[in-house]
Amino acid sequence: MPESRIVYLVGFMGSGKTTVGRRLASRLQWKFIDLDRLIEERTSMTIAAIFREHGEARFREIESEALKTIQGGSGTVVATGGGAPCRGDNMDHMLKEGLAIYLKLSPAGLSSRLENARDERPLIKGLKGDELTAFIAEKLREREKWYARAQVTADGLSPDTELLAGVVRDYFV
Repeated sequence: MPESRIVYLVGFMGSGKTTVGRRLASRLQWKFIDLDRLIEERTSMTIAAIFREHGEARFREIESEALKTIQGGSGTVVATGGGAPCRGDNMDHMLKEGLAIYLKLSPAGLSSRLENARDERPLIKGLKGDELTAFIAEKLREREKWYARAQVTADGLSPDTELLAGVVRDYFV
């Protein structure tokens, strides 16, 4: 069992990591960190601006660095970015340092959630309808091997925060 108490929520963009993370942290009375917000605070740039000015590769480097600075202390729930588990040793780091929970949704479910947030998300900017769903399906196929390594998989459509809190408590006992 890891020495630190960190829960990492992983899954595709739009899977509910931030929403579930806030609820789970509140239920556990733990700290909540949204990795994207942490990056924005540290760089004084939005995620979209980092992508635009420095590209995805540089963003992923910054994301990996930020991920590895998070400490568990008295308990922390981290909402990771959708691509965070898929770079370098990030997923290995999460599995070693804490408990990873995969919030799983279908491409159609994700597309429905992301349809109105396309302008805020650099990877799907300008995509809509079937094109958006096809992009999500392809990216999910690429990323599933990392997401599936999480110790717990939860239904992202209607995650039971109380059940997840119990799983977390049991894991860190």
